[in-house]
Amino acid sequence: MKYTLPNMSSILSLIYFPLAFLLLATHASAVQFSAVEAAPGVYAFIGDTGNRSYENSGMNANTGFVVTKAGVVVVDSGSSYLAAKAMHAAIKKITQQPIKYVINTGGQDHRWLGNGYFKEIGAQIIASRKALADMEERGEAELAALKPVLLEELDGTRIVYPERVFEQKEILKLGGNEIQVLFFKGGHTPGDVVVWLPKLRVLFSGDLVFVDRLLGVWPFSNSKNWLSSFEQIEKLQPRVIIPGHGKICDLALARRDTKDYLNLLREHMRKSYDAGSDLQNAIDTLDQSAYSQLANYELLKGGNASNVYLEMEAE
Repeated sequence: MKYTLPNMSSILSLIYFPLAFLLLATHASAVQFSAVEAAPGVYAFIGDTGNRSYENSGMNANTGFVVTKAGVVVVDSGSSYLAAKAMHAAIKKITQQPIKYVINTGGQDHRWLGNGYFKEIGAQIIASRKALADMEERGEAELAALKPVLLEELDGTRIVYPERVFEQKEILKLGGNEIQVLFFKGGHTPGDVVVWLPKLRVLFSGDLVFVDRLLGVWPFSNSKNWLSSFEQIEKLQPRVIIPGHGKICDLALARRDTKDYLNLLREHMRKSYDAGSDLQNAIDTLDQSAYSQLANYELLKGGNASNVYLEMEAE
């Protein structure tokens, strides 16, 4: 029997089709979300505790949503257009209610760069006025920093600012639910807010609470304001906290991993600064080892100490 060699296009299809399928599967898996129910009708998407990466689609933070009889409220739109779209796909597995509102809890990229998708489907986007100012100041730089990390996963992502802004408090009443969006004094970023469900005593803390991973104090952060905001969280006495980073927790764990750590930084740096210690000595004499079990400890501990010392110089 005569054997006929396959043509070149057939050979190439045999080589490239499995590769293309693998790449598509990898890309799809990078933006899949699984909702965790924190309370009746309240869900969280728990993000990676590591750095932003192609594999986690830049979603190294928690987001979530609240389902009501009249629609859905999304808490944070994610790191990109595609991430927001994938979040919506996951929400549809829980409910077919439309997305009515999206709340941006702060100006960090994974809190709001997915706004464009939700805007397209008709949701109203809400944030504090200080968060909007922070987005306007840092948004283009955030987008530029994500491009070499997310590559094509950033396709379709553009700067879309919230159109509904408030100063201190915004109350949403939807489907018999009251959802309070509260700005205290910011902290991790200048415009950080919390989303409070008083009937259920459930709190979306945004970046005012970190657990499981070391929090980051950046040049745009303010540890004094952060602690003031945390004190207001304590007054609410939440039963359940969906933190900005880490697993769903209670107030005790939030205090341990966030408040106590910030107090350690501030107390040490205040004493060092008042005693005339220079920056390097202040860092060298700070013992942060009680938090060494937290993810990103080695990466962030030095910068946290340095930035809090610089805060003391400015206070």
